Amino acid sequence: MTTAETRAGVLPDLADVPARDLRVAVLGVGMMGADHVARLYSRISGAQVAVVSDAFAEKAGQVAAAVPGCRVVGDPLAAIADDDVDAVLIATPGQFHEEQVLACIERGKPVLCEKPLTMDAGSSLALVRAEDAYAARTGRRLVQVGFMRRFDPEYAELKALLASGGLGEPLVVHCVHRNAAVPPHFSSEMMINDSVVHEVDVARFLLDEEIAAVTVLRPRATRHAVAGQSDPLLVLFETTGGRMVDVECFVSTGVGYEVRTEVVGEDGSAMIGLDAGLVRTSGSPTGAARSTSIAP
Repeated sequence: MTTAETRAGVLPDLADVPARDLRVAVLGVGMMGADHVARLYSRISGAQVAVVSDAFAEKAGQVAAAVPGCRVVGDPLAAIADDDVDAVLIATPGQFHEEQVLACIERGKPVLCEKPLTMDAGSSLALVRAEDAYAARTGRRLVQVGFMRRFDPEYAELKALLASGGLGEPLVVHCVHRNAAVPPHFSSEMMINDSVVHEVDVARFLLDEEIAAVTVLRPRATRHAVAGQSDPLLVLFETTGGRMVDVECFVSTGVGYEVRTEVVGEDGSAMIGLDAGLVRTSGSPTGAARSTSIAP
């Protein structure tokens, strides 16, 4: 297992956890964190939410009350250190992630951290190095960042098509990431750190190579943009293999949540995110063809 695989979605090593339900602390129980709590409680076997922690004590109490055996620990660092906690799920605001992930590493507790890992490259690299040092001592990786698209059936199907050579060599990837609206505090920096970051993972997952350069372009902003925000953004990734990935990030469309990915290869193209399954276009001696299917 490579370091990149561990951080991008492969589960950390839980070999040292006793054969009982995994006792999880969820830090931050806003919309995303509360959803994680509900999923762990109602849909995930072999796990239990033992502790929740949130800056808003009333909200933490409401969430804990809905889960038998769950209790509130106000201090997130105390929740990480709690002897009744085997693993940690971090859904707090991004500015708190560095300290909390580092505490998990220091305690040797597997952690799923919602993106972003931290708020800047320097502190993210510091966490990478801290985990590397822990792995060198113990042979175990602990940190997973919540990139979920590689587990989505359409992305998995697209990845399998590329791996099979079904499109020939991939040349260009086109991505669209749109939201109907975002909160007033959602800045242009958050468009990169919270939205485009998913396409960073998608590009590395689909192409199996690293991003060597990033260019961010600022088209004319929509009148619906949050004050001071450049919306939309166009982002171009250049990979180590010479491939290009372009991303349109538009978070104030007024329409809905839209995420699409198209890979253009030497021998055809394929697109996902159309609510129609994977749509493949390819040529043959008898002419071009397009496949479609109906999504569940």
